[in-house]
Parts: sequence; C-alpha cells; structure tokens
Amino acid sequence: MLTSAHVVARAGELVQVFQPGGASMGGRVVWCGTPGERDDAALVLLDDEPAWPMPKAVVRWGRMASDRPGTSCRTWGVPDLAQRSGLPVEAVQMKGKINPGTGFVGNQYVMDLLQHPPQWSEEGTSPWGGLSGAAVFCDRLLAGVVASDRAYSGHGQLNVVPAYVLHHDLAFRAALAEHGAPATGLEAVELQHLADVEPAGRGPALGSPAALLQAGRQTVPFHGRKDLLADLRAWCGRDGFGAWLLHGPGGQGKTRLAHHLAGLLAADGWAVLWPRADVIAADLRELRDVAKPLLVVLDYAEARTGQLTALVEAAAHHPGSKPFKVLLLARTSGDWWVQAKSATLLVEDYLDDTPSIRLEPLEQDPGPRPEAYRTAARALAGALPNVRGLAGHDWRAAADTLPAPSLDQDGFANALTLQMTALADLLDTTTPGSPGTAPPPANQVQKVEDRLLGHERRHWQHGATAHGLSPALSRTTLETALAAAHLVGATDREQADHTWMRIPTLADQPRDRRDTVTAWITALYPPAESGRPWGALQPDRLAERHIGNILAADPNLAECLVDGADDAQATQLLTVYSRAAAHPTFDGSLNDHLTRLCVRHHSRLAPHIVATTIQVDHPQPLITALDTLTTDPTTAVSDLITLHDWLPYASQRLARTAIQLVEAITNHYRALAEADPGAHLPDLARALSNLSVRLGEVGRRAEGLEAVEEAVRHYRALAEADPGAHLPDLARALSNLS
Repeated sequence: MLTSAHVVARAGELVQVFQPGGASMGGRVVWCGTPGERDDAALVLLDDEPAWPMPKAVVRWGRMASDRPGTSCRTWGVPDLAQRSGLPVEAVQMKGKINPGTGFVGNQYVMDLLQHPPQWSEEGTSPWGGLSGAAVFCDRLLAGVVASDRAYSGHGQLNVVPAYVLHHDLAFRAALAEHGAPATGLEAVELQHLADVEPAGRGPALGSPAALLQAGRQTVPFHGRKDLLADLRAWCGRDGFGAWLLHGPGGQGKTRLAHHLAGLLAADGWAVLWPRADVIAADLRELRDVAKPLLVVLDYAEARTGQLTALVEAAAHHPGSKPFKVLLLARTSGDWWVQAKSATLLVEDYLDDTPSIRLEPLEQDPGPRPEAYRTAARALAGALPNVRGLAGHDWRAAADTLPAPSLDQDGFANALTLQMTALADLLDTTTPGSPGTAPPPANQVQKVEDRLLGHERRHWQHGATAHGLSPALSRTTLETALAAAHLVGATDREQADHTWMRIPTLADQPRDRRDTVTAWITALYPPAESGRPWGALQPDRLAERHIGNILAADPNLAECLVDGADDAQATQLLTVYSRAAAHPTFDGSLNDHLTRLCVRHHSRLAPHIVATTIQVDHPQPLITALDTLTTDPTTAVSDLITLHDWLPYASQRLARTAIQLVEAITNHYRALAEADPGAHLPDLARALSNLSVRLGEVGRRAEGLEAVEEAVRHYRALAEADPGAHLPDLARALSNLS
C-alpha cells in the first residue's frame, strides 16, 4: 500500500493500516523516501490479505505528458477537518485540477481543489492534516501521492508527489517487483482516453491459457533483433517527426518487438500510445500538445490509414523540439502503403523517406531453436498457475521434463509457432496419451493451433456450463457463435443479437438465451474497450484457425453473416476470412468459398472487396472474385462501372484486374455505340480514355496511345457538334494524349 514517508518515518517500521469504517491490520514499511522532500512517499507490505475488498487489476501508473493545463484529478483520505470527537474516523473525497507547469521545477504536482477552501481556526495547523499519503488518480491512472497543504494557498491547493519521481527511484521499482507488483511503466494521463488498453503481466486469474501468448503480456522474455532494435533506438533518438513501417506475417514478432521498444522508451521518460482502432482523427490531433518524447504505435496499420493522416497533421503542428515517432505494424506493405503515403501533400512530404522493413523470422537458424523452446516453456510454466483451474499442476517440473521436440521444420522459424508449441506441449502433460507426452508428429507446425484449440475448448465448455448454455445448445452451435463473434465482431449487445439472429441454430432461440450467449463470450474474452460486448481470442492466428475450421465445415455461415452486416462487419469478415484461408491446412479450399461469397454478394461487398484486397497478405481469393465478375458476360455494365469507381487510382495488385474491367466496359459501349452513336459515343470515348490511363500504368504505352487517340477522335466529333457539352472532355483526352 502507498502512503507518505513522513507518516511512517523509515524503512522497516511496523505500522497499522486501516480502512475507514472497516478493519485494521499490521504492516511493514519496505521502501521509504525522504520525509518532506520531493520523494515523500512510502510502500507498506501488509501482514496478510486485508479484510476489506481489494482491487484485483494491476495498478496503472500515469504522468503528465503535455503542458496543457486543467487535467482533472481526484483523491480521498481522512483529513482532520472531517473528524469529530467520539465518532469513527471519517473520509473526504475531493476533485481537483492539475496544471503541469505549476511546481515542475521542484518535481511536484499541485492539485487545485475544486471545492471551496475550508475555513480553519486552529493556529499553525492545516485542515488537511491526516490526508498525507492519499492516492491521486487522473481517471484510471495513479499519478501521485498527496504530501502536504501548499503554503499561501488558503488551503485551496495540495502538494503532490508525482508517480514519475517514485518510478525514477530504482529501489522503489525493486520493492514493487520483489513483492509481486512490478511497475508497469508510466502512461500519459492526457492520452488515456485514446489508448488501447494492453494486457499487463499480472492481474486477475486468466480464463484462457492462450492469453499468455498475447504480445502485450510479454510472458516469454524478449531476445534477438539486436541490430534492428539498435536501429530503432537510433531513429527514436532524433528530434522531430519520424515514421517507420515494420511488416511481416502474423506471429513473426512485430508487436512483441514494438512492446519491447516501448518499454525501453517508457523507462527513459517517453510517452507511449497504442491508439484504439476507433479513435477519430480529431482526437489524434491532440497529440500536437505532447511535450514529452512520444512514440505512437499503430498496429494493423494497413487498416488505419486515416489515423496515420491525423498523426501527420498533429506532427505538423508539434513544436518538433522533442521526438514524435510513429511505428507502423502491418502484415504487408504494397498498395495500401503507397496510397497512405500519398493521401495528402502534407502526408506525402512527411512520409517520403519512411523506412519500410520486412521482419524476417526470428529463429531462422535451427541450431538455437531448442534453447528458445526451453526458454519459452519455462516462462510459460511460470505463468500457467495464473490461469483459472491450472494452479494445482507442477508446471515447472513439466517444463523440465518435456521431451525435446524436432524443430527442424521451417515453420518453427516463426517465433509464435515455437511458443505455441511449447504451450501446447505443457498443456498436453495434463492429458495422458496426448502429443505432449510423446514424440511430436511430423506436421506439428500445421497442427499446433488445433492442439491449443483443443485445450481452449475446455475453457469454452466450462463457461457454457456455468452460464446454463450446455447442454441446452450443442457444442457445434456454441463454437459457431464464437467463430461468428470473431469473424464479424459487434459494437454493442444489440448488434451482437442481430448477429445471432442470422445464425439458423440461434435464430429460433428466445432473446434471453441469445443474450446469455453474448454473456458467455464476454466472460471468455472480456472486452478491452467499454461498451463492446466481447474481446478477442488471441493470438490472432488461433482465432483465424478456429474460424477456418468452422467455415470449412459450414461455408453457409459467411453467407448468413453477410446479410445485415454493416460496413465495419463486412470489412472484418473479408479480412479475417482471407487470413484464415491462407493457412496451408485448408489447402486452398477456403479460397473458393471466399471467392464465391464475394461474387454472389458483389453488389453489397464491392467497396469492401477492393479495400481489403489492397490490405491483406492473402488477396488472391478476392482478386479472383473481381476477375470473375469482370469476365462474366452476365455482369451488368452498371456493376462494372461501380467496381471501377471503387478501384484505387494506382494499384499493383489490381492493375491487371483494372485493365480487364475497363476493357469489358469499353467493349460493352463499343457495341452500343455502333448501334446508337448519338446515345453512347460519349460513354465509349470516356471508357477509352480510362483504358489508356490503366494501360499506361502497367507500361503498355503503345496500346494506351492507341486507345486515347481513338478517344480524342470521338471527342473531336462530339465537340464539333456540341462544344458546350464535350469541349472539356476533349481537353482532358488531349491532356492524356500529351
């Protein structure tokens, strides 16, 4: 427990801790700052578990990252002004504001109280006596500890010891770590409403063993990447704006590397922000006020180009005296990156020299893999007791006695695959005759997700029984619901119910049972964002494999989910479906299903097909769908034109598709123009002009020249007959010709 140094005097002191209106118990001071100085704070270790309810979540520490005044804060304690003779000790809760510029030379925060200052008559004493040691929170972040009444403030201000002063003390951090509450770093107070809350290493018992593999938990120690990490540190060391794109397949270690870099920078006083996916551009522009060195990490950057533009706009209004760095993480570079860099002239200028690095597999050399496997197994064994229902097993002994697997297959170069295998092997030791107690199969790389899903199913089944869903609903129905939840997502409980209504085996269930399905998934995977009905099954590859298994067994599920899906759900469905289809286990079978889905629902999905094609690392099923629509003579020309309008101006992936599309439109209008030139010659000329541009983009300049020359001839004839209507078209065609 946190208190003031001047309350407890020195380290080693035995003290009594109490809760107002509750019990008291003994404790011992395990760290103590200097009474009356800027580190006037202390840590007390309680003798036993307290008799009053304690929060289970990890304490999140905060600091001011900007000079913007008026940050809201709150505290409560037992000041003298609230006490009355003969009555129990009473508490007072107060709100205030912190202006970061006040007290910054002395490394203090000053809390301006919003309440009217109390009238106090006792000479030489403060009405706030007894409040020392009270925690000061800024929303969810612990930002400091009340130290004293500020002199000459008329009891309207309180001096606060900032959390950053405590974290600067190595002994303070060591005391936290020694007693099982390691400091998690300092978050930017002013940016917390923008932040995606990453899982911490400790907290409530986990329901899912797979959660230990989340990059944010950093369960397995970071290793390797020394040269790249050194380059990133040097890049961060330069003042002003800078961006860096790091891309590679899922599980390669992009997010883990970013967390490691962020941790190093946070320890050096940087502000680090992982923005939520739903943060709007206007809110991100607030980053222009950040006065500390800043690192912003955009995960899945290929789907967040609007946020990237907003970050550049914020950087353009940032003083530039401190670093303002943006680290982009994506599964692929290519079309989306080309378009993102040219979104505006400002963006083009700021991102012109951005490095783009493909992250290579971590364990390319098979030699060190056994040691990496052992390290992962030992780290995971140390964390598995934190998973509900798994505390009773001797995991450390299991890790020490695991048979050495054969790790020569290329797939084990992927860091996540290696760690997933270690976790599956550990979990298998609790099941006699499972693969973890025998030599692993030759195709272990492809089967490791299924092995982990087998253990995850026990978690699902236990939750379903607890919620009364089993045996009322079959395992297939429940697993289908879980796949749908991660395939299309939902913004709230109502949208979740609309999703269940589109699944045949749930549509006929009463509303209360459908709501129980939502509650079941929420309990399995709690949401990081308030208001969302559920979080994600992670790592992503595990969710993608489960979804792929369900879609392989029931391709009609995606058909059901498309009907009634909003734009966000449609995009998520196509993105996740394409990732699941890329897994070699399915041997291309999901490719055909996804292509047919896109073709059948092209009028609904067209813009999402195009947008997803330029973002994902497995776009072929989507490209095949577009090509199928383009070459199908039954596709209406209006649909072809709509598709063309959605295509980006320039795209390597869709260049061939774009040419086929415009050729089909051109051929259609050529036939119509031959029958009725007056009505359709302008359409033919426009199509020819578009065709010339597309041909020129891929270097087929002779054909492009031929097309635009024909377009100019048609526009000359049209402009002679009606200059007012067609002279601008002729001018544009002549510009293309030049």
